[in-house]
Amino acid sequence: MFKPLELFIGLRYTRSKHKNHYISFISLASMLGIMIGVLALITVLSVMNGFEKELRERILGMVSHVTVSGTDGKLSSWQALDQQLATNNQVEGIAPYIQQQVMISANGEVRGVLMQGIQPERQSAVSKLEENMLDGSLDTFADREYMIAIGRELANSIGAFIGDKVTVITPSAKVTPAGVLPRMKRFTVSAIYKMNMRDYDSSTAFIHMDDAARLFKMKGQVSGLRIRLDDLFEAQSVANTLQNELGDEVKVSDWGRDNKTFFSAIRMEKTMMFFILLLIVVVAAFNLVSSLVMVVNDKQADIAILRTLGISPNSIKKIFMIQGSIIGVSGAILGAIGGVLLAGNLETIIPALEDFFGAKIFPEDIFYISKVPSELHMSDVWMITVAALVLAVLATIYPANRAAAVQPAESLRYE
Repeated sequence: MFKPLELFIGLRYTRSKHKNHYISFISLASMLGIMIGVLALITVLSVMNGFEKELRERILGMVSHVTVSGTDGKLSSWQALDQQLATNNQVEGIAPYIQQQVMISANGEVRGVLMQGIQPERQSAVSKLEENMLDGSLDTFADREYMIAIGRELANSIGAFIGDKVTVITPSAKVTPAGVLPRMKRFTVSAIYKMNMRDYDSSTAFIHMDDAARLFKMKGQVSGLRIRLDDLFEAQSVANTLQNELGDEVKVSDWGRDNKTFFSAIRMEKTMMFFILLLIVVVAAFNLVSSLVMVVNDKQADIAILRTLGISPNSIKKIFMIQGSIIGVSGAILGAIGGVLLAGNLETIIPALEDFFGAKIFPEDIFYISKVPSELHMSDVWMITVAALVLAVLATIYPANRAAAVQPAESLRYE
């Protein structure tokens, strides 16, 4: 079978045992370093992807894909706009809402919250609020019943639970014989939810939209319309299209724009983690350089003999590049396989380790995410593997050039 001479000798050098066992150890350490670096990169980026997905789903459990609101906080004639938006093929659900900042008081405790008036029968079309109820239900909401749903953190902080009364204090005021007083209304807690996001569980509350219209003096008006799309990643283009169609009388925003800073921070952190962990592969590549330099010094006589037999310096260079590349490629491939297997089974491995050591990595009473999520992207695997392969090949250039520069006469003079 035909085998190029450079490949044949490079494979033989890779398999052969060195007189200096330290060279073999450094070569093995280089391969293991590349393998561990690739494995760690794939695993960490998969965990970062998992956290991003988990947070995105929790945010979208409360936030709609696209929001159409009035420029002054009020949207009149919203029923016609509701019907118009429903004809869009990309729209899966629409729900009106009224929104105001208020104060909630109970048991001597006062908290500022974002109060949202909703239509219970339409809310499930744009959010997962009903799915995350710990106690009670939105079915208890009715016009003039003055029921309220609050988050678990808010309920704990003010000591109000199912059946308890809370006082809602609005920023608008009314004039009475006793002077100017804030508008207040008593509500009964009928539902408690847990979205596993502190911002929502501690500072949001929901009431019936008709009750909100009376409380905030917005009869016949709403703050806006929340829209759910068939593809959440098309939210930006749909929002831009709707803004052009509806004009400047309304404001159209999407979930990505509203949470741009948050997701930008996650992407920046993911990028920085990639470059930091890539240093493991870089260090392993430097180890590969040192091991190949020692191999070249160890094979001085062999190189000289090959040169006297007529092999060109370019072929000598290829031999040692092949030898180094085999070490690098082996480490990158083994690391990629190990990374895919580890990242794909983290949800099984982590609970097993927690049971073995008897400790939780993310205790549920401290962290909102009590498990380590993982989402493997093959694009990340390919990017990391290719980066490791490129570094491994680049690491062979200097030692291979040194091997090609060996002078046969000088090397064989004292042999």
